[in-house]
Amino acid sequence: MKLWLRVVLLLAVFAASPFVVAQGFPAKPLRIVVGFPAGGPIDIVARMIAPKLSEIAGQQVIIDNRAGANGLIGAELVARSSPDGYTMILISTGTATISPHLYQKMPYDALRDLAGVTLVTSTPELLVVHPSVPAKSVKELVAIAKARPGEITLASTGSGGLPHLAQELLKMETRTNMLHVPFGGAAPALANTMGGQVMGLIADLPVLQPHIQSGRLRALAIAAPKRSPLFPDVPTMTEQGLPKVEAINWYGIQVAARTPPDVVARLNEFFARTLNAPDMREKLIARGADPIPGSAAEFTAFLKSEYDKWGPIARASGAKVD
Repeated sequence: MKLWLRVVLLLAVFAASPFVVAQGFPAKPLRIVVGFPAGGPIDIVARMIAPKLSEIAGQQVIIDNRAGANGLIGAELVARSSPDGYTMILISTGTATISPHLYQKMPYDALRDLAGVTLVTSTPELLVVHPSVPAKSVKELVAIAKARPGEITLASTGSGGLPHLAQELLKMETRTNMLHVPFGGAAPALANTMGGQVMGLIADLPVLQPHIQSGRLRALAIAAPKRSPLFPDVPTMTEQGLPKVEAINWYGIQVAARTPPDVVARLNEFFARTLNAPDMREKLIARGADPIPGSAAEFTAFLKSEYDKWGPIARASGAKVD
């Protein structure tokens, strides 16, 4: 075979290789890293979608909890993983767009070292208290906080996350001194609040829902533009005179940068089919998580806009990474 023909054939193989990779993808189990302990809201969503995703992708989907540093440990693991699409992270607002503005030294570049695949769900934050706390509204909780500065304790799922920032906004808008008590995820924050060691908590709706319904926690407000159909009797922060205290968390799928575009497109297709399946949508909505799939390009643009949005808010709130 002539040399020029060999070169042409070799170039054709290289040009087609991403397509070949995508066509055979996935050829082994997929892993979704969750940067928080099991039992938290983002873990709940990951475990809800995994069986349907596995069915659609034709491979096992493994949930890998790598908790720590408000999700940054898990995100760094994925950022440094092989860019082949097999290792993903279900990332949250706080980890992706707030923590980079609060940590003095990030272990990776939030915008450069991870690539967006798709948005997954969105969910509002709720302010809840232990039933022993006499407050039945935000106004009453603020009155207690002003009468007893520093005695009202509010847990968060970790320093630098959206629940922490929502708490700081609440304190800033009400000019109160409530004590921030960070935990390493929603599960321990929730356990300590229900146990009465901490008076209240701001967290994602899915993890709070069963405990509000059982009466183990009392919901005071939802930090969203409108009330939740799951809790129509819980007023918004705006209704209680605090329109700036709005916090809606979102989860999205990212992979290591330099993952082949065709593989990203394949993953996007799998997640779109998963999240648009009627039974999956019904289950997620019933837990307070609204499915919001979209294209990888849309998610990438959204990430940048969220990053730019939360930077000034994080700095203005005075939030600190403890």
